[in-house]
Amino acid sequence: MLRLMKIISRFALCFLCLIPLAARAELKIDIVAGNAEPVAIAIAEFDSAKADAKAAAEIRKVVESDLKSSGLFHIIDAAAHPEKPEFDLMPDFAKWNAVKAKVLVQSKLTRAEGKKLRLQFYVWDVGGKEQVEAESLTAPKESSRRLGHIMADTIYKRLTGEGGYFDSQIVITAQTGTMTSPKKRLAVMDSDGANFRYISDSKTYVLTPYFSPNMQSIIFLSYKGDDPGVWILDMNTGEQRRLGKFEGMNFAPRWSPDGEKIAFSLVGNYGESNLYEYDIATKKMRQLTKTRDINTSPSYSPDGQKMAYNSNESGSQQLHVMDLKTLKSQRISYGDGRYATPAWSPDGKYIAFTKIADDTFFIGVMSPEGKRERILAGGWYMESPSWAPNSRRLIYYETEKINDGYERQSAIRSVDILGHFNYEIYIPEGVNGQDPTWSPLLP
Repeated sequence: MLRLMKIISRFALCFLCLIPLAARAELKIDIVAGNAEPVAIAIAEFDSAKADAKAAAEIRKVVESDLKSSGLFHIIDAAAHPEKPEFDLMPDFAKWNAVKAKVLVQSKLTRAEGKKLRLQFYVWDVGGKEQVEAESLTAPKESSRRLGHIMADTIYKRLTGEGGYFDSQIVITAQTGTMTSPKKRLAVMDSDGANFRYISDSKTYVLTPYFSPNMQSIIFLSYKGDDPGVWILDMNTGEQRRLGKFEGMNFAPRWSPDGEKIAFSLVGNYGESNLYEYDIATKKMRQLTKTRDINTSPSYSPDGQKMAYNSNESGSQQLHVMDLKTLKSQRISYGDGRYATPAWSPDGKYIAFTKIADDTFFIGVMSPEGKRERILAGGWYMESPSWAPNSRRLIYYETEKINDGYERQSAIRSVDILGHFNYEIYIPEGVNGQDPTWSPLLP
């Protein structure tokens, strides 16, 4: 996947409007309504040369899978399509109405200069008999799956009014081996689990990876040399370097929104852990908390002005929010149980968390003020929520007992902000996925 990112960066994806749209139809999906009926959408068979038929089928499959996984769209099966509409001709809207399609997508895949692919597509409001989107995307032929993700994002944005999230990646801790001798490596995959690849070896135990805002680096906890500390992996070169040599174990690293600072926990002489902020340019540290308690799991607000974290200073593990100018903080979680692993949404409206109550783990969200708590999922063990780029979905990992409870199996799951459309993101068999973090949209 590193090579793929370089190729796309070199050739650049270009977006060209095919048809001037003076006025666009107001075909919108209400993504807030919890019981909204999925919109029926038909992705027509692509126009393409025989040599490009395989790539066209793959792109179409990616688009259908992406849109279906959001829970907002019902994909009309190809067998029910009443026609194969010619790309540059108006569809027969009466026929598509008859199969209850609300949206129709026409596409054409051709060769551009060199060995690149050009994907053109129209989005039609069947009921209004209007074209609501027209796009052209160009990329190397090796990037056909990414073309599908970008196409799905374009359709999603046009029909919901909010940005998509399909053209993104997920980094995880991939555990293999046995319970008594586990191996934990860093792995990266597409948002749908495809293109899974390892980016670290199995010799060093690693945990809690996070993408940098520009996606050039990943920060993580490494036990290299049996000395736990924060390390940074360069995504272009694969080079790893330690953040710094600090007295005491340092863990739970998080990037600031501008990528200029890193927050983490540092264990003190009495077993306490406090939060620190490290300036990458100056290599200076600032201590954010000064208590004999356990303060960890920092998460910056999108504007970089505040930080959510969990602390046991009140007697039990709870969520707190700190003003990074004054370093004053306040507790925001007051429900039953303990709270941990806060994650601030990219739009700043929510903080996701792990909650432990009545011997059950939950994934939930609340406002930054601690109001409107909502539980999205619950189970024997689940943790580490992370947000999609558009703040409408979360990923987390869930661990279950198997083989009469003697073994554990972990999976990466995704759920929307209302607790609906919960599904597993499949990774290679034999791999336990943990500590997932969603990237921003790919550059």
